[in-house]
Amino acid sequence: MDLDFICVHAGRPAAGLTRRDVARALLSVPSGVALVALADLRRAMLAVGNPLSAAFWESARTTLGAIESGSATIGDVQRWLEATGTEPLLLTRSFFVWPEEDERGPVAAEMFGRLVAHLEELVAAGEIDPDALARGDEAARKAYEDLQEEWLSGPLPDGRVPGLVVSDEQDEELFAAWDEEEAFALDELRRILTELPDPVRPEAELRAACARLREVLADPGYPGNVLRACAGYGDGPLPADDEDLWLAVAAGIAGPVSDLPEDDDTVEEFADVESELSAEDSALASLCAIHHADWLAAVAALARRGPGVLASPERIARLIAESDDIDVDMDEPEDLEATEALFGAVTPLWESLGVVDRSGILTPLGHWGLPRALERAWSSTDALGD
Repeated sequence: MDLDFICVHAGRPAAGLTRRDVARALLSVPSGVALVALADLRRAMLAVGNPLSAAFWESARTTLGAIESGSATIGDVQRWLEATGTEPLLLTRSFFVWPEEDERGPVAAEMFGRLVAHLEELVAAGEIDPDALARGDEAARKAYEDLQEEWLSGPLPDGRVPGLVVSDEQDEELFAAWDEEEAFALDELRRILTELPDPVRPEAELRAACARLREVLADPGYPGNVLRACAGYGDGPLPADDEDLWLAVAAGIAGPVSDLPEDDDTVEEFADVESELSAEDSALASLCAIHHADWLAAVAALARRGPGVLASPERIARLIAESDDIDVDMDEPEDLEATEALFGAVTPLWESLGVVDRSGILTPLGHWGLPRALERAWSSTDALGD
């Protein structure tokens, strides 16, 4: 751990090293090694005409000592790194979060580098005081936060807004990963279904279930409002065809199309971040939190077992945990409880569709329709067509 190491780590000559460069290099080695090297590094930096400051070296010794003793938190270390004056805030007041270094896409990497360069210019111009940040000066910290908020929300010369383009890139990566997972799950579902007999459509049960479903969907309260949101119907007309209606709503449970209408939401309710979700919002949130793999395991297990099998939330959680169709680790009781809680929002909606009866038993209609509904939910062609 010497000056050459830091130069290689930072990719700069010794005369151009910043506090951030030195801090990041110190954090890249065991804290004990860094502590031992501090004195020699300080002398070497002085010899090349880049001494940094006493406040920085003292803060480095304090932070590394806390790390070595086990008393430093991740937040303490991050705040010390940010106090170098050129480290972008990991979390801003507007809740912008930079991706981890090894997870940044090209846009995030570019914008992160641009911000570091911008902060370096402000330090050189005396607009950022790293020594004040190192001392924990609250006014200096607030000014530092304000500068970064302003940069993230302001346009660059080419018109791009850094915070927005980074968030857009993250969204695109998330959607791409989601689509890939969904495509894989769809292929697996189709493979499994080809190995099973194709159930006969239970005509009478489907007709009776859709008659009840139309009444439920006409009711403004739960579960009609949630089922309409799942299917994306809103206030529009319902399909005349029973099979189309039933499959669209059942598919929507596995992949909700829209959210609940916001007409009844008040400004006060929207602004109160500590308020509890309504039962309907909580149900939709649970549906959206269920992974493709869990849907695949649950529906595949029910399809194999057929009508008459118990499909309660507890049983579904156990079927997922024991599934050979997915690679899942649910050995801990809390894992089963979490899955059970999520499917606790599913089974009441299934009952409204006649997928299960009042005792949570899978019906012939559920056995016939669940795999078809899941395939519909995961099929981009069907989604575009609907």
